[in-house]
Amino acid sequence: MRHILFVLFLAILTFSACSSSKKAQTAEIEQGISGIITEVKGNQMPKVGIPPAVPKPVTTTLYVYEPTHISQVKPLETGSPLYTVINSKLVASVVSDSLGRYSVALPMGTYSVFVKKGNYFFANLFDTQNNIQLVSVDTGKVTQMNILINSGATY
Repeated sequence: MRHILFVLFLAILTFSACSSSKKAQTAEIEQGISGIITEVKGNQMPKVGIPPAVPKPVTTTLYVYEPTHISQVKPLETGSPLYTVINSKLVASVVSDSLGRYSVALPMGTYSVFVKKGNYFFANLFDTQNNIQLVSVDTGKVTQMNILINSGATY
């Protein structure tokens, strides 16, 4: 009986050791962008005695486009960070995991980044020439870019 239990124990140990090496892990990239996508909703005004809301991770699609000017998108409404159409070339896309983490390998260059929010594209940062949510990728480097979706928040 002890011999059977010992063999069974070894079989389980061997199986668990082999299966743990097969778990999917976030792919490491050598060049591109990576970060976390989170979201806040509702009233974000500071209140005495109440801690600020903690952004929640979001599983969504991140889209990387060639640099996109405000004239190349169609906003949902004037001043909105939500867009219905993006008229520039799509370079890459990736889906963030359940913790909001993403990474995407990209060639050296400058890109505009949007995330999917329902049926729309979200981006709320601009440079001085009205290019939307730019990120630069340098040779052999991974640029960290965390994105906070706050289109459902009020301040």
